[in-house]
Amino acid sequence: MGLTIFQMNDHELLDLLAELAGEFDVPGVAAGVWHKGKATFACHGVTSIENPLPVDAHTLFQAGSIGKTFTATALLILAQTGRVELDAPVRRYVPELHLADATAATQVTVLQLLNHTAGWEGDFFPNTGEGDDALARYVARLDEVAQLTPPGAAFSYNNAAFCLAGRVIENVTGDTYEHAIRRLILQPLGLRESFFFRDQVMTRRFVVGHKPSADAALQVARPWVLPRNGAPAGGIATSVADLLAWARFHSGDGHVADGRRVLSESGLRSMREPTVQMPGSAIGDALGIGWFLSDIGGAQLVGHDGSTNGQEASLSFLPEQDWALTLMTNASPGGLALNRIARRRVLAACTGIVDEDPEPVSAAPGALAAYAGEYRARGMRCVVADDQAGGLAFTLHNDPELLALMFEIGEAPRSRPTTLQVGLVAGHADRYVFASGPAQGVTGYFIRDGDGRVRALHLFGRWLPRQPS
Repeated sequence: MGLTIFQMNDHELLDLLAELAGEFDVPGVAAGVWHKGKATFACHGVTSIENPLPVDAHTLFQAGSIGKTFTATALLILAQTGRVELDAPVRRYVPELHLADATAATQVTVLQLLNHTAGWEGDFFPNTGEGDDALARYVARLDEVAQLTPPGAAFSYNNAAFCLAGRVIENVTGDTYEHAIRRLILQPLGLRESFFFRDQVMTRRFVVGHKPSADAALQVARPWVLPRNGAPAGGIATSVADLLAWARFHSGDGHVADGRRVLSESGLRSMREPTVQMPGSAIGDALGIGWFLSDIGGAQLVGHDGSTNGQEASLSFLPEQDWALTLMTNASPGGLALNRIARRRVLAACTGIVDEDPEPVSAAPGALAAYAGEYRARGMRCVVADDQAGGLAFTLHNDPELLALMFEIGEAPRSRPTTLQVGLVAGHADRYVFASGPAQGVTGYFIRDGDGRVRALHLFGRWLPRQPS
């Protein structure tokens, strides 16, 4: 589009969204940009292909895992007042906690819940009902989940840990998670378009998700709602306007419109300081507290993405440049590609910072044999093979049982295994990048043990142990 630095206006942003929505088959998208004291919004398309209404800046989307940043911020607010210590064991606040690994249950800290180093399998989605006891009942089942690494030893994306963090908030405040977030964050910040309950959402304009059918035609993704116990990990519905205000709060000094300070400036800054390094990960080079951190062109991009059933959201900001971008779409996987490309083009247009994918390189014959094998964790299975052409072939398998639990259906959706081409990244031992397909440009890495043998695969942010051959 030939956009130049500091000159992106709402018409150019709208043209970009329309172009990408058409290319990636996304029915509706909303975007908000904050730059140098000015907010720009652009919205394109409709809320649903079955019952279409125009998308605007106040239309509600599911933010997915961006909701984790609300959970983390609430715990920082409680820590600021001395009600929670981040380095304290979780059992101080959730004495009823039991895990498959009894030692881990006594050792895991609140901070390790928030930086994805708790160590157990994170994609655990039982439906424990819609009552106020949903999180308590969820925590009672965490002993069903396998421990992959000791607490604090390694990063592996962990939805279950954030559900447990939500239970910490409940026990400390004496309130439900949703009401605590409203009192601690939503009301003070004036976020009036952010909700957890479907009866709050359904009286306002909201989108539904979309996914390709078996014949590749786009269809509405059902069901719309996630189980209540998933609220701390990704249950919030919000507008692009509220989400942009959220990014601005995290770029500021903690004060809100009425002059109150919700969180200290040092507390906000601590959330953007690395607590765990993960070079080569698909979702960032490091993790602060709730926020992923990426080194792009010498700048530290702060952000988080979110995925639900047919909806994709993205939030990123550069505090030092007074820049923020939020994107919300109602299609998968098209929304992923739209968000990725739009973020790069808007970032370059506004700041001049260019974000590029690493190029895969061809490996010498026989150099890839060490990586071949099967890697598996709850809900994810990947078979890695040498493609005999200097790269690797990753064959990804869905776990039907996991999908059935996630989407509250009696019969699990079936899909054929998907094989994607992968290459190693030049100059970075054991790092890889997807070379084609819907995951093109996504990075990850292999993990070796003390003897130099490949013991695990880091895929889409998850730790997948290698299975015995």
